[in-house]
Amino acid sequence: MPELPEVEITRRGITPALINQNIADVTIRHVDLRWRIPDGLDQLLIGQRIEVITRRAKYLLLKCTQGFLIIHLGMSGSLRILFDSTNVGKHDHFDLITSNGAVLRYRDPRRFGAILWSNTKEIVQHPLLASLGIEPLSDGFDGKFLYEHSRHRELSVKALLMNHRIVVGIGNIYANEALFHARINPTALAKRISLKQYEKLANAIKTTLNAAIAAGGSSLRDFVNSEGKSGYFQQHYWVYGRNNQSCRSCEQLIIKIKQGQRSSFYCRHCQK
Repeated sequence: MPELPEVEITRRGITPALINQNIADVTIRHVDLRWRIPDGLDQLLIGQRIEVITRRAKYLLLKCTQGFLIIHLGMSGSLRILFDSTNVGKHDHFDLITSNGAVLRYRDPRRFGAILWSNTKEIVQHPLLASLGIEPLSDGFDGKFLYEHSRHRELSVKALLMNHRIVVGIGNIYANEALFHARINPTALAKRISLKQYEKLANAIKTTLNAAIAAGGSSLRDFVNSEGKSGYFQQHYWVYGRNNQSCRSCEQLIIKIKQGQRSSFYCRHCQK
């Protein structure tokens, strides 16, 4: 699943071609994604100008003249910038064509993503966004924040990081990696971790996410950037997906366990 780094990479990639451009045409090939694409969205968008492209958690927000186009990549979605609307694939569900000839193409083999519209002025109050937690790359996210939000909670530190009402977009891959770098066991109770440990963890999360963005994200299945290129951060994993392989730090074996519906990977020696 594309997580915060992959969505941020996508945002940065599509912005130069789309910003301040008028929407000349829209083609909708399949309306049944995670939620049905709103009826009449194609006609609603035509003629509007794309003013700003932002990201909230894993949602891309294209601010247009009359509202916001909300895009979520789901489990397998990607956005490409093309300058030719031909060569359409079976999983290419949506094209947005601007006045400069750029084609924003949405591809989603599993159709778990979303393309929605909102004409609200306060997009942060949209039902999909209103309950979301803090952005992990923001100034307000630090060890003190994690410490204060972990007190009296009967959950593991890994579950704390995966709770989108507390902090958004970290995702399973980057949670595993950050916990390793902070030397924290993913099964440790969140309320038992000290402020000093949380300070290390917050720094590790920011460092890991920024490194992933610099590396073009992780391409384990379907993710490609706006130019169709894969990321390579997976080449630098310390623990994720490396069960039964030697720890890069101490050479003991990485183990894999299940936490909830997710797999966790860690080193028993390094992460006590």
